[in-house]
Amino acid sequence: MRLCDLISDYPMIKIDALPAFNDNYIWLLQEPTNRRCAVVDPGDAAPVLAWLDENPGWQLSDILITHHHSDHVGGVESLKAATGARVSGPANERIPARDVALNDGDQLEVLGLSFSVMAVPGHTIGHIAYVQPEQHWLFCGDTLFAAGCGRLFEGTPAQMYASLSRFAELPEQTHVYCTHEYTLSNLRFAVAVEPGNSRLQQRFEEVTQWRQEGCISLPSTIGLEKSTNPFLRCETPEVIASAVRHCDTALKDSVAVFAALRSWKDTF
Repeated sequence: MRLCDLISDYPMIKIDALPAFNDNYIWLLQEPTNRRCAVVDPGDAAPVLAWLDENPGWQLSDILITHHHSDHVGGVESLKAATGARVSGPANERIPARDVALNDGDQLEVLGLSFSVMAVPGHTIGHIAYVQPEQHWLFCGDTLFAAGCGRLFEGTPAQMYASLSRFAELPEQTHVYCTHEYTLSNLRFAVAVEPGNSRLQQRFEEVTQWRQEGCISLPSTIGLEKSTNPFLRCETPEVIASAVRHCDTALKDSVAVFAALRSWKDTF
């Protein structure tokens, strides 16, 4: 079964993607017994309010924020005013209407499940991710994308590489819920970096077909990312060789390879 055929439907919590703007996804977690729900990174309140209108009797209990960019927080204040939902977000960033300030290693209970907070600087300095270890969920904002990673707006290559390395240590079955539909463009770059990777070629063909059918490409998994995402493969000989050719200089370590790849992707 394709990932896009089954976004995520577990016995306790159902997860759907609410599209926003041109390519954002607001992740909607639904707990049917008590008809409570939570959202991750609502940059726009309208899709969430529309869902609540179409599903009377449901209560938005929590709003989870990964970082401060407007396409992730733009709907927070309106949603909180309309629903009274608790707003949780990174302690080291300015998050509108935040109730709970979160740091690395904190635990947060949402819809009866405990989420671990992981500090993942790079895209922004205070960026965090939410991990639910029993269900194997990762809500990673704009740090890790399917077949790619976020731009370095505030952090350093070393910070972002360390953050991605933390994700790579999660169980391979962990579902990756990132917040943009960038997969196909990321895969075009990945194929240019590592054309000899047969699993990557297969993924490119699969996602191309899904997008032609209007199907979303998420969630991914950590295992899939480790086998096809160049930013998680900075120790792979073909990836290293491509990065060296592109920048025409020797690269001393994996952080340097990552930095070369990220710079290349910025202009790809």
